Amino acid sequence: MKPIRRTTSAFIAGLILTIIALGESDAQQGGRKYLLALSKADHTLAVVDPISLKVLSRIPVGEDPHEVVASTDGTTAYVAIYGGGAFHELNVIDLVNRRPLPNIDTRPLFGPHDVTYVQGKVWFTAEGSKAVGRYDPATKKLDWSMGTGQNRTHMIYVTPDAKKIYTTNMSSGTVSILTDTLIQPGRQAPANVRPRGDWMQTVVGVTRGAEGFDVSPDGSKLWTAANEDGVISIVNLQTKKLEAKIDAKAFGANRLKFTPNGKLAFISSLSTGDVFIYETATQKQVKKLKVGKGAAGILMDPDGSRVFIACSADNYIAVIDLKTLEVTSHLDVGGIPDGMAWSIGN
Repeated sequence: MKPIRRTTSAFIAGLILTIIALGESDAQQGGRKYLLALSKADHTLAVVDPISLKVLSRIPVGEDPHEVVASTDGTTAYVAIYGGGAFHELNVIDLVNRRPLPNIDTRPLFGPHDVTYVQGKVWFTAEGSKAVGRYDPATKKLDWSMGTGQNRTHMIYVTPDAKKIYTTNMSSGTVSILTDTLIQPGRQAPANVRPRGDWMQTVVGVTRGAEGFDVSPDGSKLWTAANEDGVISIVNLQTKKLEAKIDAKAFGANRLKFTPNGKLAFISSLSTGDVFIYETATQKQVKKLKVGKGAAGILMDPDGSRVFIACSADNYIAVIDLKTLEVTSHLDVGGIPDGMAWSIGN
């Protein structure tokens, strides 16, 4: 019997297949991107493969979950448990083993609604306390908070350097700009006294019901849409002043998000199920797209190819192609979907 000889080309082909298989295995262990989506009705966090759009896991969370964020390393998710401003929990989810971990009690801050993860810490709005707060996973403590004095401090954005915080205050019709400033000690202070941190607030009047908002990729503008009159307000973040208003008639506006390149702004309407699409340079509407009976959470794909719209009233997430601006598919993550986030492992 003659020995089997593998040709060089066959060997190379086999080696390539092996490398691909190993790469897929490594990706499954933590290098992949996952879509996280909350179901208010089912009290679950769905972990979704964004390529196949298949739900891989459903993890239980508390009553009335609203927004979710993942840690930078993709190992942990944090879910705000809102309760109309009365609850006081952030749920913690182990994304590696896909199971709940002990909750964070946010008291004395009540009504956590929106949540983000910046500089290794969890930042959240506390609507029931008219404040924003911060949790340090390393020390497992709430290590900072600041009151806004505004009614229904609802959504939050923290700059990458954690030096500025922006919030919308729905019932007050304002935007809060919180800035971290070093205060030098007085002339009589001992030599070993270091400068202390202080936070200054600028309140910008916009429109009552201003809720969903986003900051432009270059950090220069903040756009927010009001659910009461459908007006889009544009705040100049350098001058900290209202720059313009657009009578978009986006009644029931719930969320607003920029595309990754900043060229378009998407506004969802919870009352009509429409998505209003605006060109940011001209501040003109380019399309109004019907996605269901009620549109809420918005999540942009970081690669700029798609946008996911949580259609809470329809019990599905609509997937929109950013090239065609058309709905291409639907995703079922449970009843009344809303908050969404990306989890990207290392």
